[in-house]
Amino acid sequence: MSAWKVLLTDGLEENGQAILRAAAEVTDKTGISADDLLQIVGEYDALIVRGRTKVTPAVFAAAKNLKVVGRAGVGVDNIDLKAAREAGVTVVNSPLATSVSVAELTLGLMLSVMRDIPRADATMKAGKWLKKEFEGGELFKKTLGVIGFGRIGVAVADRARAFDMEVLGYDPLIPAEEIKKRGGIPVTFDELLAKSDVITMHIPLTPESRGMLNAEAFAKMKDGVRIVCAARGGVIDEDALLQSLESGKVAAAGLDVFVAEPPGLTPLVSHPRVICTPHIGAQTVEAQGRAAYDIATEVVAGLKGETLRWKVA
Repeated sequence: MSAWKVLLTDGLEENGQAILRAAAEVTDKTGISADDLLQIVGEYDALIVRGRTKVTPAVFAAAKNLKVVGRAGVGVDNIDLKAAREAGVTVVNSPLATSVSVAELTLGLMLSVMRDIPRADATMKAGKWLKKEFEGGELFKKTLGVIGFGRIGVAVADRARAFDMEVLGYDPLIPAEEIKKRGGIPVTFDELLAKSDVITMHIPLTPESRGMLNAEAFAKMKDGVRIVCAARGGVIDEDALLQSLESGKVAAAGLDVFVAEPPGLTPLVSHPRVICTPHIGAQTVEAQGRAAYDIATEVVAGLKGETLRWKVA
C-alpha cells in the first residue's frame, strides 16, 4: 500500500477515486465539519475539496503532512492561498472541466430572464392559462456584455453568437487584442454597462472584483437590462441589485450564485423577477466526471513531484 494518504471532504466521482486509489490510500469524509477536519487533517498528504469545505489558515496549521490541496472545479476562493504558500502546500484545480456546463446554464438563464420560463411553467402547474401575461423578448440581435473573457466567458460568447447576438467583452486581465481574437468586441467597463441589453458575469471573486456590479455600475446601465451571474455571488452587490430591480432599471436577473450560500428566502431570492438556481453551474454528469478525472490526475502528479498543468499556488 502507498505511503500517501488522500482525504476527500466533498465527495468525488468514482472515476477520480479509482485513479487516486491506484496511487494512495483514500479516505472519503464527505460532509465533515470544520472542527472535525482540524482533528484529522494532519494525517493526510493531500486534500481534495469542492466549494463547501473552507481550507483556512487553521487547516494548514493543523495539516503537518499536507503537500497538495486539490479543488475539483474552478473557483479557489474557499482556499486561503496565502496560507497555502506560507505552509509550502501546492494548490491545484481543474479549470477546464466545468466550462461547458456553466456556459450552457448561463444561456439557460439568459433565455429564462427574457421569456420568464419558470413563472410560465409555475402558472401552468397551478391550472392557469395566462398566455397574454408572458410577452417576453428575444436574444436575437441583442447586445450581450460578457464581464470576464476567460474560458467560460468565451464559451458563453460562442453560444450567444448562435443567437445572432453582438458580444461585447471586458476583462481587466486580458488585453483588448486578445478579447478580439477570442471573438468579442473589446470595450471598457463603462462602455459595456452602457451598451448591453444583457450582462453576464464570468470573473473570479477577488478583493478587486467584490461588488463589481454596485449601485454606481447599475446607474450606468440601460433601463430594462437583464443581469445573469453564474460566477461567484460576491461579484454583485445584492442590495444594489435588489434596489435596481425595484426601480425597474433591471428588468430581470438570473442568479446561480449568492453572497451567502444557501441564501435562504431573502428579498432578492423571492423577488418575482429573479430566477434562482442553487449554484448548479457545474452540476452535470459530464462536468463532474471531467473534474474528478482532472483533479485526481493533478493531485497524484503533485504528490509525485511531476509537472503540473493547473497550479494555483
